[in-house]
Amino acid sequence: MGEEIIINDESSSETTKSSPKLTLLPLVFLIFYEVSGGPFGVEDSVKSGGGPLLSLLGFLIFPLIWSIPEALITAELATSFPENGGYVVWISSAFGPFWGFQEGFWKWFSGVMDNALYPVLFLDYLKHSFPVLNHVAARVPALLGITFSLTYLNYRGLHIVGLSAVVLAIFSLCPFVVMALLAVPRIRPKRWLFVDTRKINWRGYFNTMFWNLNYWDKASTLAGEVENPGKTFPKALFGAVLLVMGSYLIPLMAGTGALSSSSTDEWSDGYFAEVGMIIGGVWLKGWIQAAAAMSNLGLFEAEMSSDAFQLLGMSEIGMLPAFFAQRSKYGTPTISILCSATGVIFLSWMSFQEIIEFLNFLYALGMLLEFAAFVKLRIKKPDLHRPYRVPLNTFGVSLLCLPPSLLVILVMVLATPKTFLISGLIIILGFCLYPFLTLVKEKRWARFIPEETRPVSGVPSESQLDEEHGDESSASLLP
Repeated sequence: MGEEIIINDESSSETTKSSPKLTLLPLVFLIFYEVSGGPFGVEDSVKSGGGPLLSLLGFLIFPLIWSIPEALITAELATSFPENGGYVVWISSAFGPFWGFQEGFWKWFSGVMDNALYPVLFLDYLKHSFPVLNHVAARVPALLGITFSLTYLNYRGLHIVGLSAVVLAIFSLCPFVVMALLAVPRIRPKRWLFVDTRKINWRGYFNTMFWNLNYWDKASTLAGEVENPGKTFPKALFGAVLLVMGSYLIPLMAGTGALSSSSTDEWSDGYFAEVGMIIGGVWLKGWIQAAAAMSNLGLFEAEMSSDAFQLLGMSEIGMLPAFFAQRSKYGTPTISILCSATGVIFLSWMSFQEIIEFLNFLYALGMLLEFAAFVKLRIKKPDLHRPYRVPLNTFGVSLLCLPPSLLVILVMVLATPKTFLISGLIIILGFCLYPFLTLVKEKRWARFIPEETRPVSGVPSESQLDEEHGDESSASLLP
């Protein structure tokens, strides 16, 4: 058994040599697609906010209290633990493998639910030009075909996914640059100040804001595939923050400032295509619809990569069976990709609003653990090698985590009883899975990567974690 694992490690190292690492530009656009993908889906913020004012204020203020703190925390922890698995490794180092596994399970489930949206949304944009896609007989094969095609692209290599993200993002954002330029003569700034307090839907508003500005930590699960992560990650996160904010604010300011209608009811998913037709004509509407469809492909690719490499990272530190760490000749985790794709297919029957609320709840729960781990590691591991360090002391980073923590608690409190019930069942399932996998490992029903042959460096083994959490006075993450 040991000999077989060593052979796998050698092939893995050969694969890594032939598989190019992610550089700065592809990583910026991968993070962009993890978080945003463009202004598609932000239209609901105008409707649920009762007008442009709350929508514009939201995309100015929320990044300050949510996106920037999360990006800073991700930059420090991802460079401190430059391994596949990302936040699973952070939580394990702070609170032990049980909570690390729960974090991984919640975030993976949330990510797969999020990814189930994109093939459906892709078809929703195409059905305007191809009405046959409204029929189940055509829609189901098309949905499966898109999912399998995009899954194959992920299988072919992460560098291909990164380059695809660059091309798709440029194509998806260009029509909004054109729309903003054409809208300039028609913009009346006083229209940005309109708000109808009777039409404000706070639950929808906060869920839309949160969904459009989260997942900054997702790219950390690819840290082991990044070239020089200590320098590349902070730069990529900073670039992605600017790109995301610009991709939301510029189209919103152009659309709401140029349109004379005071009604907000028409501002729902896909309305930017109508805004494009009013401002530029049919050609701009068609370009925005095509851009929206392409953006959904980029979102799927980025999310699938993160979910799959997260499972690979969990396998490399012994939380999942070894077959999740098997790589193809392109350096991609084959079984992990198939597992994530299967989850996408099974969850694609859910409605858009249900998926958003469920994934927001699980994601928010995981973020509370991440904030707690960030503060605890500052206290518990002051000498941990941090290539990038948030320039605040322990009290300062605690204050940094306070506003986003209050925001995620608010999002969870606003959830419906159905969301509480289903999320509770998923949490219970995670609590049961951990002891089951421990039993599988003890009984040797499946092969797990032994500690001495694991490719992860700089991360404590399970025996070290158990000892570490049994005696808080002896703790070192450095090899």
